[in-house]
Amino acid sequence: MVSVPQEMAFVAHGAGGGPEVLVPARGPVPAPRADEVLIRVMAVGVNRPDVAQRGGTYPPPPGASPIIGLECAGEVVAVGAEVRRWKAGDKVTALTNGGAYAEYCTAPEAQTLPWPAGYDAIRAAALPETYFTVWANLFGHGRLAAGETVLIHGGTSGIGVTAIQLAKAFGATVYATAGSAEKVAACRELGADEAIDYRQQDFAEEVKRLTGGKGVDVVLDMVGAPYFPRNLRCLKLDGRLVMIAFLNGHVAENVDLRPIMVKRLTVTGSTMRPRTTKEKGAIAAELEAKVWPLLAKGQAAPRIFRVYRLDEAAEAHRLMESSAHVGKIMLTVG
Repeated sequence: MVSVPQEMAFVAHGAGGGPEVLVPARGPVPAPRADEVLIRVMAVGVNRPDVAQRGGTYPPPPGASPIIGLECAGEVVAVGAEVRRWKAGDKVTALTNGGAYAEYCTAPEAQTLPWPAGYDAIRAAALPETYFTVWANLFGHGRLAAGETVLIHGGTSGIGVTAIQLAKAFGATVYATAGSAEKVAACRELGADEAIDYRQQDFAEEVKRLTGGKGVDVVLDMVGAPYFPRNLRCLKLDGRLVMIAFLNGHVAENVDLRPIMVKRLTVTGSTMRPRTTKEKGAIAAELEAKVWPLLAKGQAAPRIFRVYRLDEAAEAHRLMESSAHVGKIMLTVG
């Protein structure tokens, strides 16, 4: 039997605000519900939604922990009455519904996966948020298939790094955008066939040139409104635009919608957090079957940019907001 304390350290964000509101605090260890496991957290991934929640624009859904944090890895220390797969002592990584910036965190059994072979806690914790998101959107809603072409915006973000590598692993031709010569080089090193510096080049014109005027099959976008017209221009007949965030705005004005009809385009998108446990569990099962074997072989691995302690979460958020990173920003616990 693993001993579980009654109290734990976590990162509080008070009423919200800038990174400085993230401060160490203490509170009760959460109890797992019937379908949940309780994890002694060893490592946590830092993500854009964490920054949004800290700032007050991404509140947790009803019933979720108010503590920030959507992914973690660690050791199972207790299980709910309905849990069958896991037992105390198992090493797991989980897509949480919140609460990961803490020494202990609960997660539904269906959203919990084993560490890939050869992985440590930091690399395992870097997986859930970006891999669930990319798999559900790029391969689910976007239907990206072998032999197709894809344009991935934000190629050096956690999402971008994951999307480039998985798209290549499953046989696509990959173009990516990034904001500096250094980041363009990083995209190519990750496997992108071509990378475009969006500060120096019009990505729509570059895609036209690279594809001989045909366009790409899929665009994965997290920028939002300013890119919308050019994203439509980048797509070929029956192309798919998949939107997963609106970092630069969600209201697009004076947009010519005719390409959607003329080229039979699909415009789609989704968010991960509001999905049901059943929906997230289905994504987890596909990842374990199709992606975890690649990770065990050393393919499509997360790229860790910097690791902070849990009590340095404010610094991790400052780095996230600077966009100076290539890959994942992580927190270690304990």
